[in-house]
Amino acid sequence: MAARLTLRVLTVLGAASILAGVSSPAAAQIPQRFENLQVLPKDIPRDTLTAIMRAFTGALGVRCTYCHIEREGGGGGGGGLNLNFASDSLANKRIARRMLVMADSINRHFLASIPERDQPPTNVNCMTCHRGLPKPMTIQSVLLTTTTRVGVDSAIARYRTLRENIAAGMYDFREAPVTEVAQRLSAQGRHEDAIKLLQMNQEFHPNSVGIDLQLADAYIAKGDRDAGIARLRAVLAKNPNDRRAQQRLQQLGVQP
Repeated sequence: MAARLTLRVLTVLGAASILAGVSSPAAAQIPQRFENLQVLPKDIPRDTLTAIMRAFTGALGVRCTYCHIEREGGGGGGGGLNLNFASDSLANKRIARRMLVMADSINRHFLASIPERDQPPTNVNCMTCHRGLPKPMTIQSVLLTTTTRVGVDSAIARYRTLRENIAAGMYDFREAPVTEVAQRLSAQGRHEDAIKLLQMNQEFHPNSVGIDLQLADAYIAKGDRDAGIARLRAVLAKNPNDRRAQQRLQQLGVQP
């Protein structure tokens, strides 16, 4: 049973991330015998456990101290750390156990019941959602949360910083996520916030007629008819046969 559980956990984590390496300063102080193992097998080999821990840190982009507290006094081995691996003091460690159980359940029960499943089967693992982030979030969530908490200008600054500094694959920086957020803000009557996001989006996607159309709608909803007409004409400058822009201009009593 322990061997099967270990195999399932390795599947959850993903073989590629485990094989990436098993050495780290904190790994050097992992004891030969383990205490307080609740999900992983109690007789798990030391090198296997070390590889699993390395996979955690790689998938979440964190270090061992994300889940493990340092003993009082510190000053131990492993780069100056003396970690108490058995302690459950940190919530992140308790959450990690739940995540392991969740992923194992998804793979063994939900995905296993899919008709005509791929062979070999595709499983979820830590990297599937986290992709180097401690807390997996979409760029839509980042923009909406930041706009709500501290304003759209801060959200735009955050987006630019992430786009410049975050590794590929962590967030979706294509056109659609930002337009989706702008649509949601416009639906809430926050047209000025939506316009600012769309203007930023257009910097990165200058040839998009979809952004011009959405900007036109936001300007008109805000009450700035002239700005809306200007964006519709910008659509036609890029695509003279765009029926959506032509129809909206006609509705406004303006010749395309």
